[in-house]
Amino acid sequence: MNTSDDGSERITIVSSEFTPAAMEYHRQRMADKGYTIDTPIVKHRFFETDGMGDPVELFDGAPRYSATFVKKKSG
Repeated sequence: MNTSDDGSERITIVSSEFTPAAMEYHRQRMADKGYTIDTPIVKHRFFETDGMGDPVELFDGAPRYSATFVKKKSG
């Protein structure tokens, strides 16, 4: 399990279409697991970098929708 500095856990779903990204919340029963939507579902271009060279485009540069869900640390 990956947690943020604040102790919350985040999961990001990436999809080429809006609806599949949004439906994962329901399909995976994220509410039952304590997750809420963290940010609006919008298109992004994704890059990866190791910090040394130029960032490399992911998904051949095609924009994808991302839906990030957060589970806040309790207590």
